[in-house]
Order: sequence, then structure tokens, then C-alpha cells
Amino acid sequence: MEIEPNSIDHFKLYSQLELQEFADKFVFRSPESSTEGFSVSRYDGNIEKLNGDMSFGKPSKVSTIYGVAGTIRLLAGSHILLITSRKEVGNYLGFPIFRVMSMKFLSCNEASRHLTRQEKKDETYFMNLLTIVESTPGLYYSYETDITVNLQRRCNLAKGWMSKPVWKQADPRFVWNKNLLEELIENKLDGFIVPLLQGNILKFLSLLPCLPLFPSALSSLPKDMQFINAKLPTIALISRRCTRRLGTRMWRRGANLEGDAANFIETEQLLEFEGFRSSFLQIRGSIPLLWEQIVDLSYKPRLNIIDHEETPKVVERHFHDLLQRYGHVVAVDLTNKQGDEGLLSAAYAAEIQKLSSVRYVSFDFHHCCGGSNFDNIQLLYDQIAEDFEKNGYFLIDTEEKIILEQRGVIRSNCIDCLDRTNVTQSYLARKSLDSQLQRLGALSSNECISMFTEDFEIFKIMWMEQGDEISLEYSGTHALKRDLVRYGKQTMTGLVKDGMSAISRYFLNNFQDGIRQDAADLISGRYSVNRDCPSPFQNNGFDSLSYLPVASALLIGGLTVTTITINQGRNTNTILSSALCAGVIAGVMALVKSNGRQICSRPRLCGLLN
Repeated sequence: MEIEPNSIDHFKLYSQLELQEFADKFVFRSPESSTEGFSVSRYDGNIEKLNGDMSFGKPSKVSTIYGVAGTIRLLAGSHILLITSRKEVGNYLGFPIFRVMSMKFLSCNEASRHLTRQEKKDETYFMNLLTIVESTPGLYYSYETDITVNLQRRCNLAKGWMSKPVWKQADPRFVWNKNLLEELIENKLDGFIVPLLQGNILKFLSLLPCLPLFPSALSSLPKDMQFINAKLPTIALISRRCTRRLGTRMWRRGANLEGDAANFIETEQLLEFEGFRSSFLQIRGSIPLLWEQIVDLSYKPRLNIIDHEETPKVVERHFHDLLQRYGHVVAVDLTNKQGDEGLLSAAYAAEIQKLSSVRYVSFDFHHCCGGSNFDNIQLLYDQIAEDFEKNGYFLIDTEEKIILEQRGVIRSNCIDCLDRTNVTQSYLARKSLDSQLQRLGALSSNECISMFTEDFEIFKIMWMEQGDEISLEYSGTHALKRDLVRYGKQTMTGLVKDGMSAISRYFLNNFQDGIRQDAADLISGRYSVNRDCPSPFQNNGFDSLSYLPVASALLIGGLTVTTITINQGRNTNTILSSALCAGVIAGVMALVKSNGRQICSRPRLCGLLN
């Protein structure tokens, strides 16, 4: 969005750092000011702020980095997370926004430490987790402004807010590296502290930049201006992923005892036209009950609602927080009304209906919009239209005077809060965008964005890409039902892509997400490494890493031998050999099935309700 920066002074981070490596320390300096910087001991990880133009001799290596994302201490020492490459993806309120393209941990653990045999094994596992963290997708930041606070809240903050260090401006819920920044904050290194947002920020796309976009906008211009460039509507999407219950699809379901929901995301659709700015907020999050869906090698593991005396309080805490932050809440539940989903949906409805301040709307998306019946989503809109229009959107004029405020929010969920949720949110976002464009005069009262093919295509692609990014961060694959967002119906190509993504999800859920969950728990501070505590890997029982290869080898070997013996003929010996091999295969399959939960990759550091 091409909007001029606020005229008041704003805090600015150092956008490039020089990393100098010495035998005993790492030194970080700003090329903009050589006296500004800090050093980190390679022996114990202690941080010291540089005093003046300090010199440490000639470094063994000098390199350029683009920020320090924080530090973390493991058993053998400290590790510093560096931003090693970045990409500018657009502007937000006039300030450049960057996406992290690569990160790297520097180890500061060269001091001699006595680690026991078990501690060495633990440290190796923790180091593997840091490798996973280095490839975390969807991280964004700015050197000049905070991007974690939505426009409405931003405009209601005190005028001196932007002069504070960027980390103080940020909403802690959406700072992915909040736990990693503690040592930098303690050492008052404000100019070097980079809060990272995980989610998605799409390029701010001008719609048809060469000519006025809409006929109504064109007709409102003087005749001598109708063939020159005009300021056109631009839109942007920002999705902010909450870190309070961070994790992977199967290992972070429902809510924790504090009421924090898994896969909770605030999505803001921004519009700018002729100096006016508007914002429309939606939120998504897992059903805020205590429930689980433990992987066990089956394609769709059973849902289990955890019977806990705190359940009513969990739901109350969750919605109390939303009401305080967003105003009126309409909870739209898109889950099926049959099977396990139906039981979970019924339990959710029973609890939420105890809260008079929240409206609950149940809409069986698969039943109503299955196949090519996407237009039936209008049935959902009809149910919530009054609340939707009453909630409205946020709008400020060219002088930043508030004209309208958004008074409430739609909270959508399905089971994963990915595919059905994204389709529904894109539909509601389009409804809001039509209303905003009509109010600002870019559309007449009987026009809507879907009437303009090229512009509507851009809008749908933005929402489709946003859904993909969120899905990659939670499930590890692209979103399903992308066709419904872009075309309003399912295509054969889309079905094939959905099938491939479903297979990938199955593999990741069963064989990789356990360690990915541990990496999320470690980096978010849900688990803290402490030498005084017992190893989290002792007495773990069945080790999936050891048993899975053995089971796989037996199955493949048995199938191979069975095939060979059958092909050799049908005499008594080959029949007996084939039967024996088939029996071994059946036995191994039964063993695998009965121990499915143990064979699957599972997290080792934190429990399900953390």
C-alpha cells in the first residue's frame, strides 16, 4: 500500500549488520555506526554491549547479515539465530516489509563442559531441532515499523507509540521469536531486536494500474483526466499466527487450559483508495475445547474429547479474551454434523451456548457446499448477515480521522481451520470489500468486484496463496479446496492436487510432525532446556525411530519373498513357503496396527495440553 509514513518520528532498527568472527567472540556492528554493536562470547554465550569504537584486532572472518532473531541456551551453551538473507515483499503504511529467506544458528558452546552420556544424546536431539527451526516458513518483519498490530488498534494507540523500540510496539501474541529475544532485551540492545511475524503478507497489488479500475470511478473523474493514471484501489492481506499454542496439525488441537486455541490466526484485509484506508478483520482457531486426534497410522485418526472439569472455564477464558480484543464475536462452526466431527461440534455448541455474549452458528460446510454447490455458502451468509453488517469494518480518512470502527469479528473454524475456513473467510472478505468500495465511490451501489474479471481473479489468487501459506505452516502442505476459492467449484486438476496434498499430509502427520512439534515447543519457550531437570527422553518406552525401519523391512521382505515363491510354481513346498511368508506379513501388519500410535513420530518435550 503506497501510504506516506506518519509525520512523527519513528524508531528504526539497523537494517544490516557486520558479523566479525574472533577466536573468543562474535562481534556484531552496524555499518551505519561502528560504535554501535555488541559481542557474544564463544565460550559461554554472554552478551556485552560495545563501548565506543572498541577494537578486537583482525577478525578471522567478516560477513554481512540482516538481523539477529534472538538467542537460545541448550545444555552445552548458547546459540544465536541470524537472518542471513531476506526479500522485500512490499510496503506497509509506507515502510518496507521483508520476508526471511534463510536463517542460521551460530553456536557459542566452545567452553569445556562435562556432559554425561545421556546429556550428549539430548544435546544432539536439541541441535536437530534447531536445524528444523532454521527452515521455518512464513516469517516477516520491518526495520521501521511494527507489523503485528492491526490498523484499528494502531490508530487508537497514543501518538508517541511509534517512537518506542519496535519490540515494544509489537503485540506479543504474534511475535514468533518472543522467547528468543529475552537476552537481547535484558542487554538493552533495542536497535538490534527484530520481532518476527509468522503468517503471510502478500504483495500489495494495484488493481489495473494503467487505467481507472471501475467504470463508476472513471465516470466520476473530469473528462480531461479520464485517460491518465488515477489513484486506484489497492488491497493487501496480512495473516498473523498466534504463538500461544504453536505447533503442528495433529499435535496441537483444541485449546490448552489457559484457553489458547491451536492454529489461531488473525487475518486483516486492507484497502486504500484516494487516501482513505480501511481494514477488515477475521479470526480463525481450533475448537476451544480440550480434545485430541492422536496419529495411529490410520488415514483419519479418531477424535477424542478429553473429559476435564476445567472445560467450561477453558471456553470462557478463550472467548473472554476475544471479546476484550475484538468486540462482539460470532462463532461460525463449519464442521460436519455426523461422526466424530458431529460429536465434537455438539460438545462445542453445548459449551458456547452457556455464554450469552457470543453467538454460535453451525454450518455443515461439506453437506451444504459439497461437490459444485459452493454458491450455497450464501445460506451461511444469510444467517449471519445482520451481525456481519453490524460489525462493519474500520475506516479512516485522508487526515487519519476515524470514520468507522469494526465493532465485532467473525471467528471461523473447521477441524484444521485451514481448507473450509479459508474458503469461508475469502467469501466474507469479498462481501466486506464490496461494501467498502461502494462507500468510497470506487463502485456504484449495484456493482461488486466479482463483476470485473481481472480484478476478481487477483483477489481470489491472493486468498488462495494466503491459504497455502497458512496450511504450509500448520500442516506442512498446500491447502485443499483451493479450487473453491479461485473458481467457485472443484476441477479435476484441483482434485488431483488435493489428493497429492492429502497423501503428503498423511506422511508428515505420521512420520515427521512429532519432531516438528518439539522444535516449535523449544523455540516458543513451552519447553526450557535445564541441566538440573531429568532428560525428557528417558523412560519413553517404545522408540518409533528404532521399530519403524524394522517393521518396514519385515513387511517389504515378506512381500518380496511371497511374490518370488508364488512365481516359482505351485508345488507343495512353494505353497507352504508362500503361506508362511503371508503369515509373517499378516503378523507384522497386526503388530504395526496395534502399535500404530507408538510407531508414529510423536513429540517428546511437552504434553498435548501445553
